[in-house]
Amino acid sequence: MRRTTWLRGALRGLTATALLGAALSGPSALAADRDGFLTDLVNPFIGTQNEGNTYPGAAVPFGMVQFSPDTGHNTGYDYAQDHIRGFSLVHLSGVGCGLGGDLPVLPTTGDVTRTDNAAYAAGFGHDDESASPGYYRVGLATGIEAELTATARTGVQRYTFPATDKANVLLNAAQSLHSGVSAKVEVLDSRTVRTAITGRGFCQDTEPYTVYTVTRFDRPFTAHGTWDGATVTAGARSGTGGAYVRFDTTKDRTVEATTALSYVDAHGAAVNLRAEGGRSFDSVRDRARRSWEDRLDDVRATGGGDSLRRTFYSSLYRSFLAPNIGSDADGRYTGWDQRIHRAKGFTYYQNWSLWDTYRTQSQLLSLLAPREARDMAVSVIRISEESGWLPKWGYGTVETNIMTGDPVTPFLTNAYQQGLLHGYEDRAYRALKRNADGVPPADSPAVGREANREYLADGYAPYVKGRPHAKPGDSDYDHGASATLEYALSDAMLARMARDLGHRADAERYAARAQNYRGVFDPATGFFRARDASGAFTGPADPARSEGFHEGTSWQYQWLVPQDLPGMIDLIGGRQAANDRLDAFFAYDRLLADPAGTAREVWVNGPYDYYNADKYNPQNEPDLIAPYTYLSTGQPWKTTDVVHAALTLFTDTPTGMTGNDDLGTMSAWNVLSSLGIFPVQPGDAVWGLSTPVFDRVDLTLDRRYYPHGALTITARGTSATDRYVQSARADGAALDRTYLTTDALRSLHRLDFTVGPRPSEWGTSHPAAPPAPK
Repeated sequence: MRRTTWLRGALRGLTATALLGAALSGPSALAADRDGFLTDLVNPFIGTQNEGNTYPGAAVPFGMVQFSPDTGHNTGYDYAQDHIRGFSLVHLSGVGCGLGGDLPVLPTTGDVTRTDNAAYAAGFGHDDESASPGYYRVGLATGIEAELTATARTGVQRYTFPATDKANVLLNAAQSLHSGVSAKVEVLDSRTVRTAITGRGFCQDTEPYTVYTVTRFDRPFTAHGTWDGATVTAGARSGTGGAYVRFDTTKDRTVEATTALSYVDAHGAAVNLRAEGGRSFDSVRDRARRSWEDRLDDVRATGGGDSLRRTFYSSLYRSFLAPNIGSDADGRYTGWDQRIHRAKGFTYYQNWSLWDTYRTQSQLLSLLAPREARDMAVSVIRISEESGWLPKWGYGTVETNIMTGDPVTPFLTNAYQQGLLHGYEDRAYRALKRNADGVPPADSPAVGREANREYLADGYAPYVKGRPHAKPGDSDYDHGASATLEYALSDAMLARMARDLGHRADAERYAARAQNYRGVFDPATGFFRARDASGAFTGPADPARSEGFHEGTSWQYQWLVPQDLPGMIDLIGGRQAANDRLDAFFAYDRLLADPAGTAREVWVNGPYDYYNADKYNPQNEPDLIAPYTYLSTGQPWKTTDVVHAALTLFTDTPTGMTGNDDLGTMSAWNVLSSLGIFPVQPGDAVWGLSTPVFDRVDLTLDRRYYPHGALTITARGTSATDRYVQSARADGAALDRTYLTTDALRSLHRLDFTVGPRPSEWGTSHPAAPPAPK
């Protein structure tokens, strides 16, 4: 890859510092400083194999465009496949179903006779493929080199062709990863092609959305045509399938083009092209790299081997890929009422995998990207105000209703607790209250808390087998037990916000409802169980074979009571009983002997094997908080044991993602757990502590939210053997608790852990445990 003047200058400036650090501190300091560019540590191919469903293509932080190759896998790119069908403009990191892939573009040579991208797909090999943040390149078996980069709202491509007078670029408007509804393509002039693509579908059918594109080439094409279905018409200027444009590359072998997106209209795409287009490929690529370098540089980790650092920074990179900008350069966006609005004083974001991200990624963004996180929260409030209801799993301009429970409440209450909703507190609370106390009407695309009537009347959401789905997406009635636990968690977090805002009666009501988790606890089995509409426990009594839980079993969901862990522990017989059950759940004895083997051979059963298990599943969201339960049972050293074993599942290879990334959820879990701070009460302001994996991490923080502007976390000598906290200090003062509040975190300059080879008494007392929200 060519290095820019900026990169060369930065490298010269860092050389002396890197060598001095190496001389003073040895190899680990060299590993920390020699990169000069943290982007060099990022491997975008991590998670592209074994259903991690990430993508290796080009994007900028939170950009609207993710320009990446599609190989035929339903979510885009699969490292095990060897043909590329096109380079498309929209992808989401780690989703479990086909989504996006809008406007696949592919360079070809010769006559254009085939319109199905599976038929004209080009072979490639990984030895002639590379990727880094903001840049992707591949040599195709056709002899064409393809390079991709991006701005926030445009994708920029450069193709180097053989010498030929038939060098083509195919723009296939009708073949996206989702279910296509309609497409229109227009050749506007000798350098410009415009499309409008309407699609739907994410795991199930959903409401349709439309994305508009305009592509501008750096020189006139010599010929063009369009197609409808399988019929190609040379010289045609419009079609419903796609278009091709042709160049003579006998002398000048390169072709560059910029494609702008808009979810508003064709004018919006043109606005975005004017605002962000017009730059050379190299210039855009260098800017994209700088934007990633600036973002990653807010977290400077010292220590750890090269593989650990590559894995960590790759996870940090993926944590900043979504949500995505949804407003055009002029501030216009399409709301969930399908009307055009204008964002004033904030950037509008879209793509909300809330069932996943509320547990990890939203908290990481509140720490490292609070300005963007604030705008994301405001965007969610605007969705409620414009469509009538808060989202559950939103894609683009529509609700998909995928997943269950009430994930938007802990998402927004987290934003409130992190101080991100200044000026929006009352608007957020009104939206949350309506969501918590009601059910969207039949004419609303949203399902919201679908089982809320029964939950409010009876204290639980019933599990109703075979109930017809009234709307596209998932149904809380299919997962009544887990929906009850998720509702109760959300009620607890909303109670805290209500109390802070002076809504005392509401606070008491929501706090009482937060205890509804007890309504699905079966004393006969000692586990949570689904209840049917009559109130009877239903499904197998064996907690490993339980029904009514979304992507999990009773074993995995028993720890999803962060609002009242002391109460849940009492239900199952007290601390000792809880520790015994946790030890069985994590196969703790075997873990001590073989952490990595236990993680891969006992915990993990397959990418989508969520059921019929009595063990921890580190691949899936309901379990993300489970290792931190030991902080509340007086055995915090076991949290470190389990977390560090789970971290071995993240590697710097294409198979190095545990489960789907789910818009940065798993990546954020890796980052937070590696730092030693974790949001143990999603939706509240409490961070659990465990042993970091790096000797030192220096965080640069936004002074508007963190007055000191920096936080240093140290754990000198931390390793696979010396991993137990012996003591902790906060700005030099002894810290005996296993948690910090957000307010305490904001006041800190330093958090220092002393580690050793054996467990200690640190954090084992009752007062040391994270408190239940009040």
